[in-house]
Order: sequence, then C-alpha cells, then structure tokens
Amino acid sequence: MSKHTYKVIELVGSSPDSIEDAIRSAIADASRTIRHIGWFEVVETRGHVENGQVAHFQVALKIGFTIDHDD
Repeated sequence: MSKHTYKVIELVGSSPDSIEDAIRSAIADASRTIRHIGWFEVVETRGHVENGQVAHFQVALKIGFTIDHDD
C-alpha cells in the first residue's frame, strides 16, 4: 500500500434550491483549484428564512484531498 498525506479544509456551500445543491456547488467550486478531492463530511446545516419561508440553504462541510509529493 502506498503512503499518502491528506489535507482537510472547511467550506460553506449555499443554494436557494436545496441542501444537495449547496454541497454540489461547494465541491464543484473547490475542485477548480484543489486536486485529488476524495471525500466530504457535512458538519453543519443551516438556512435563512424570509417571510416564513426557507429562502436559502447553507451547508458547512469538510473536504479531504491527497497532497502531492515527490517519490
């Protein structure tokens, strides 16, 4: 088995449509600059209410990715 070093960062995704869309958009945005994303963990879910209706979803998540190294 090869050796790996992982980095974990926290992100907050948001969406007016759904929790799933907030997660997907956060990961898609992060993948533009971060390579080797391998997993995510939802750590908090919250939202914004306007006039008695859910107006926005926010999802805090951790993502893990492999650090490049020379072998």
